Amino acid sequence: MSSSLKPVEWVGSSLDDLKQFPNEVQQVVGYALYLAQCGEKHPSAKPLKGFKGAGVLEVVEDFDGDTYRAVYTVKLEEVVYVLHVFQKKSKQGIATPKQDIKLIEIRLKRAQEHHHENYGKKRKGEEP
Repeated sequence: MSSSLKPVEWVGSSLDDLKQFPNEVQQVVGYALYLAQCGEKHPSAKPLKGFKGAGVLEVVEDFDGDTYRAVYTVKLEEVVYVLHVFQKKSKQGIATPKQDIKLIEIRLKRAQEHHHENYGKKRKGEEP
């Protein structure tokens, strides 16, 4: 039997934001996160530019003329952190807006701190 799924941790308002999305988009994001929990990658998940080596991935889903994005990291051992979920408002260019990049950076730091506090002490073979 395969090992258990990695837990998903939602950083900031990401879960509440996802709940505002159309059901079809929620299903795509949910499936992408499920695959990440299994250690796999959704076909539409791509590394987010500017986060080299941080294992930050982005799932982009177009629905009904709008573009939705979910950003998560798989770099922190044994956990999937959802960093930011948003609807892209800007019509020009495909680049992620600067304020969203800033928010992702802040939430990635928060995820790293959370991971260190909650999972760092639980390594196999180490005493608490």
